[in-house]
Amino acid sequence: MTAAAPTILATSAGYRPHARLRFGFGPMMALAVELGQERGPRREGPPRICNVSTASGDDKGFQRDMEEAAREAGYALHHLSLFSQPNVEDVEGYLRTFDVVWVNGGSVVNLLAVWRAHGLPEILHRLWQDGVVLAGISAGSICWFEGGVTDSFGPVLRPVTDGLGFLPGANGVHMDSEATRRPLLRSLVADGTLGPALCTDDGTGLLFRGTTLVDAVSEVDGARAGRISRDPDGTVVETELEVRRLE
Repeated sequence: MTAAAPTILATSAGYRPHARLRFGFGPMMALAVELGQERGPRREGPPRICNVSTASGDDKGFQRDMEEAAREAGYALHHLSLFSQPNVEDVEGYLRTFDVVWVNGGSVVNLLAVWRAHGLPEILHRLWQDGVVLAGISAGSICWFEGGVTDSFGPVLRPVTDGLGFLPGANGVHMDSEATRRPLLRSLVADGTLGPALCTDDGTGLLFRGTTLVDAVSEVDGARAGRISRDPDGTVVETELEVRRLE
């Protein structure tokens, strides 16, 4: 009914092209579900995912697309909406009924502000410690770290330094599809604005048990994951991680 240890799956992945739907769920979402059921199914019925789309303002159209993708994959997916008010009275109790809390992309800056207004950081930290899998893509990846780079403020990327800090250091997402992310992240690590950064290309994800990175995974061929860090002499070093291909 929960993961075997506090678990976060931080990704630039989760959705794949689909012949009929806007997108489908692929091996990354299947991995999140598998992790959430390590101690056995929570109850009879399909795996349960809570979609949290705060970063896109709880866009109803996207929520319907998520429901369609879940239906096709055989999952039961519901939503935690915070606009214009929470859609449930007991947010923590509601989230505890799910195997996976999946956080979508959008504005990580707005996500963090709204979550803090509603006490979500404390709730999510308790869920994480109790074995509910926390996962997400893009803003839903950066949020778990201390910071990263974001287009939340406008088209020019800027640092965000007030992430939840469940995981140490920074996070870089979409590293192979947005050319300005890598040089800015390297600069921010070099000058100490951000700590060492763990990064994902589109299609890859990072699996943490507690605060320890235990696996880098991909649902597409050739996608990479890596670490950007600073040596004591100030030199920025990039290290590529071994990536396991999900089936």
